[in-house]
Amino acid sequence: MYVIALDLGTSGFRAQLLDPKTNETIKTVITMGHPLPGGNVIDHLEFAIVTGEDVANEVMLQTVKKMLNAFGVDPKEIDYISICGNPIQLSLFQNIEIRDLAYAGKTKQKALGIENVMRDARIFPTKELFDGICDLGDCQIIVPPAIQHEIGADALAMMTETDFNVQTKPCMVTDYGTNAEMAIKVGDKIITASAAAGPAIEGQGIPCGMLASPGAISDVNLEGNYWRLTVLDEKMQSSIGDLINPVTGEIIEKGAIRPIGITGTGVISCMSVALKSKLMTKIPKLPNGKIILGKDIEITEKDVVEIGKAIGAIRAAQLTLMKAAGLGYDQLEYAYISGATGTYVDGKKAAYLGSVPNYAKNIIQFGNTSIGLARKLAIHPERLDEVSKMAKKITADHLMMATSQTFKDIYICELSYWEQGMPMEMFDEMLKAFKIEPFPHNLPDPNVERRVVRDIDNVGKEGIQMVEHIGVYLTAPAYGCIFCHKCEKICPENAIVVEKRDPDNYIIIDSQKCLGSSCKRCIAGCPKNAVNHSILKVVRKE
Repeated sequence: MYVIALDLGTSGFRAQLLDPKTNETIKTVITMGHPLPGGNVIDHLEFAIVTGEDVANEVMLQTVKKMLNAFGVDPKEIDYISICGNPIQLSLFQNIEIRDLAYAGKTKQKALGIENVMRDARIFPTKELFDGICDLGDCQIIVPPAIQHEIGADALAMMTETDFNVQTKPCMVTDYGTNAEMAIKVGDKIITASAAAGPAIEGQGIPCGMLASPGAISDVNLEGNYWRLTVLDEKMQSSIGDLINPVTGEIIEKGAIRPIGITGTGVISCMSVALKSKLMTKIPKLPNGKIILGKDIEITEKDVVEIGKAIGAIRAAQLTLMKAAGLGYDQLEYAYISGATGTYVDGKKAAYLGSVPNYAKNIIQFGNTSIGLARKLAIHPERLDEVSKMAKKITADHLMMATSQTFKDIYICELSYWEQGMPMEMFDEMLKAFKIEPFPHNLPDPNVERRVVRDIDNVGKEGIQMVEHIGVYLTAPAYGCIFCHKCEKICPENAIVVEKRDPDNYIIIDSQKCLGSSCKRCIAGCPKNAVNHSILKVVRKE
C-alpha cells in the first residue's frame, strides 16, 4: 500500500508517492504550471467565481488524476492522499465555499451569508470528490487546518517546518511563489500577510521561464567579463552550465548541461548580476534590449518590468509587515525563506536585489515546506490532531494588503522604480513623503545558511517526472462568431482556437496555457463579443 503527499501550489502541483512502512519516497511528479487559467491565485479565484466553482474543481481533479496515473500504481493501493496549499487552492480542490476569500469587506460577506467560514482539519473519503473521475477505492484525503480563513495550511507549514515558530528573536518567514505568503514574529505576536506577486517570481509569465526542473537555469555568476550559468540536472541538483556573453549570446565554453529555460531563482540572480556588474545601469534598459542566456532563452526589458512588479510586491508587503510589527530595520534578526526560491536562490543576490530583506542579519533557506507538512501527515495521519492543536496555538493577526494604505504607498514607489527607472534617491524621498523610513543602503552581507540542496529534498528512487501538459480543455459556444480568428491571433499563449460547428462556432481553450483574468485579450479583441468565459465547461481530457 502507498500514501501520497500533494502540494497544490499556485504555480503548479507537486506530488510524492511514499511507502508508509519505511517512510521511503518512491517517486515525485510535478506539473509544469497550474491547471487553472491565470497567472496567480487571485486569477484562479476570479476564474472560479466567473466560470463556476464546479468547473474549477473538475479541472483540478482531472489534473490530480493525471498525476496519480503517472505514478504507475493501482489507485486502489493508495491509502491516504495528504494535501497542503493556501486556502483558495484547498477550497477549490474540495469544492467548498470560496466567496469569503474573494470579498474582504465584512458587510459584503454578511450580505452573502458567508461570515466566519470554518476551514478545520478533516479526513474524508476520496469518493466525495473523485466519484465519476477515478476509482480510488477506500483511499482517504487528509486536509490540514487553516489558522484563520485567510491563513491556510501552506502558511502553517512555513511556520512549523522551519525554525520560525520556536524562534525567540524578531524574525520573518516568506514562502516565495506566485502568491508569496509571509509572517513576522515579535515575541509571541505573529502577523501574517500575502502578496500576489505574479508568475515572474516563479520563472513563469515570461517566454523563456519555467518551474524548477531539469534543464532550468537556477543561477548565474560572473567569470571575468562573462556569465557562468548554473543548470539543474536530472536529479534537480546544480550543475555547471555554459559560460556565455550575455550581450551577444556567444557561448565561450560549453557546460555539462544544455539549458532549456530559466526558473525564478535564475531570474533573480540574472537581475542581481546585471545590476551589480552595471550591465543594466538604468532599469529596465538592457544592451540591445535583452540579455541572452542561450538558444531561445532571453530576458527582455518587458520581462524586467514583470520581474520588478513581483519583487516590488513582495518587498512592499515585507516592509508593511515590519511597520505593522513596529520593528526598525536593524531589529530583524532572521529571515526564513522557503519554497523553490527559498531552496535554489543565492541568498546574497536576492538580498542585493531586494526580494529577500537585505536588512535581516541572518537568512535561512529551506525547501518546500508545504509538501513537507503533507508528507508528515500522509505517513502519520494520527498527527493531524497534533497539527490542529498547533494551529490553534498560533495566534496570528492577518494584514490584508488590498486594504493597507502603507502597502499601496510603498508599491507605488516600487512601480516607479521598476517601470520608469526612478533613481533610488527619489525612491527614498517618496518613502519619506509617505512617512516611511527609506531602506538602508550599503549594509554588510547577511549571514546565509542553506538547510537543503533541493526544493524537494528527496525525489525518490524512481526520480522526478514532469507532467508537461495536463491535457484539460475548456469550451463554450461563441454566439455571433464570424470566424475571423482574431482571438487566436491576439492570444499571447496560443491558448485558444475556434472550431466551426453548426449552428454556432465554439471556442476551445487550453486551460493550462490560458492567462485568464490577467489577460482577457480574446474577450477584449473579439469584434462580436462572442468570447464568454463565464459559460466555459470542461469537455476534453487527453
